[in-house]
Amino acid sequence: MIFVSFVVNKSLGILSRQPFSKNLRIKVVNMKSASLIFVLLALAAPVPRIDAADKARIAVTNFNLSYLPVGVAIKRGFFKDEGLDVEVIRMNTPTTLTAMMTGDVGYTMLFGSVVRAALRGLPIRALASLLDSPTYALIARAEYKTLKDLKGKTVGIANFGGTDEVLSKLILKGQGIDPERELKFIALGTDRARLAALKEGLVDVAIISPPGDTLGRQMGFNVLTRAHEHFNFPFLGIGSNLKSLKERPLEVRRLTKALVRANRFIRDDKAGAVSILVDWAKIERDHAIASYDSVWKVFSPDGNISPDGLRLVLEQAKAELKLTRDIPLSEIVDPLPLQEAQRELGIRKAEKN
Repeated sequence: MIFVSFVVNKSLGILSRQPFSKNLRIKVVNMKSASLIFVLLALAAPVPRIDAADKARIAVTNFNLSYLPVGVAIKRGFFKDEGLDVEVIRMNTPTTLTAMMTGDVGYTMLFGSVVRAALRGLPIRALASLLDSPTYALIARAEYKTLKDLKGKTVGIANFGGTDEVLSKLILKGQGIDPERELKFIALGTDRARLAALKEGLVDVAIISPPGDTLGRQMGFNVLTRAHEHFNFPFLGIGSNLKSLKERPLEVRRLTKALVRANRFIRDDKAGAVSILVDWAKIERDHAIASYDSVWKVFSPDGNISPDGLRLVLEQAKAELKLTRDIPLSEIVDPLPLQEAQRELGIRKAEKN
């Protein structure tokens, strides 16, 4: 059985969830059962643990549906199958990128932020796409019925410079609203903080991930639109720093394989995914079901990064950074770990439904 405990990483000043296993006790009651156990142990071919003092540390910004692949890989034992000792650490986007650069964290599920960092010349690469479209929803106070009603209003986001801010601006710009001149953005942190700000009238609209959309509807707010209704590009994936890619390539490949397995489980086993989501996100079962039903199709079955989707991310990132020169794709994406993981999983080509 896998448990999750909270620990404080003093060097980064953040809260983390650290998985650990309960001791397994086997009681041999007779020679027949003892022989059976011996045979089973002999036949089992466990993956050797990677010889490293450090854990494989993965940063997530929230314990919600978007980051469920990590929860599934823990609960279903996919990391363990690969001989990985994984620590999941919650931190915001700027802290994640800093930790990736210092080596305090080796992996992240951020995608757009990883691409932007790579474009700036930072030693970080995108490896795979786990969510092929954003899961965010724009949720407004009851008096606002359409996106056009939001002109001149205040928008609640998680962090400045994050994907949620970028998506909010793109969606509302598509409705003829100038996000730079006709909107005010406030960084509020977690989904719950954004819902509280909506309730108190501190913001008029907020961009929120599931199950925040379900909670918001129950609180009387309107779900005006969902990001995946407007865009189709890699939202979350797997990113790694160059240190891990160069010094721990086996770990990188195995972690990638475990997360692709987790995605396939999420798509194929609704009941199992919902059960894990309830524990992972600490939400009610009906909220978990509603969240799953709204976005399960955006979980990639193979981890492939869509060329068209990547181009959209690159265009937006280059515009933000005011870059005009072309950057070699090899300085942004490293496809090798995913290709090796797919080969081991028997994935020969894209399996989109």
